[in-house]
Amino acid sequence: MSYSRPWMFLGLTLMAAGTTLLCQQGCRPANDPKPEEPVTQASPEPVETSTKESPPKKQKNTAPQPTGEETLPWKSLFDGKALTGWKTLQFGGEGEVQVRDGMIVMEMGSMMTGIAWTGEIPRDNYELALEGMRLDGADFFCTTTFPVGDEPCTLVVGGWGGGVVGLSNVDFQDASNNATMKFLDFKENQWYRVRIRVTDAAIEAWIDDEQVVNQPREGHKFGIRDEVELCRPLGIASYCTKGAVRNIRVRSLKP
Repeated sequence: MSYSRPWMFLGLTLMAAGTTLLCQQGCRPANDPKPEEPVTQASPEPVETSTKESPPKKQKNTAPQPTGEETLPWKSLFDGKALTGWKTLQFGGEGEVQVRDGMIVMEMGSMMTGIAWTGEIPRDNYELALEGMRLDGADFFCTTTFPVGDEPCTLVVGGWGGGVVGLSNVDFQDASNNATMKFLDFKENQWYRVRIRVTDAAIEAWIDDEQVVNQPREGHKFGIRDEVELCRPLGIASYCTKGAVRNIRVRSLKP
């Protein structure tokens, strides 16, 4: 049986070669799944990237806004019942002054009628407020003289025929001749809110919600007309007109 071994070896070799050839032509085990058809995938859209951080969303500011100069409480200068702290001014030809229905009424005189405060009053960094009304006549009805440091000044309300508003005097010029002059239409029997602010920087004034004066102090001289000399340091007057005032008050400003 020794001669049969070479043939046996040759047969095994041929069987191995056949098996290898079949596998190279696609022979695979039965449990190997059929490969899927190739699928062409679309290239993804390019995505822009940025190294910058997105800005933070703005938050609604609910904190109270600053209001400028800090203020102290208002101090009332008229209780609506009596002329306590006030004196009637003797201009000559003045009308009667009386308290009625919670207001101070200055009757029409041949010239001026008015009152002056006899108590303490700030001279710098303060606000003065009042309400005024023209009851009859055609000239100023609640013109107010007030201190500006060591100097006096006057806010004219409805002068020179009924409509002029401004400061008397600025650099020796009265309200009809300086840069603070304005014309407003004042109606009879209507209350107007007047507010004056004196700071180190400026003299400001409002009638109702309209600012009518914003006069810097630096480099300017302030004064009054001779007619209102009796109103110093704080006084209110009318001219050939019946006027009324109420709700007179003052407050200091914190420097």
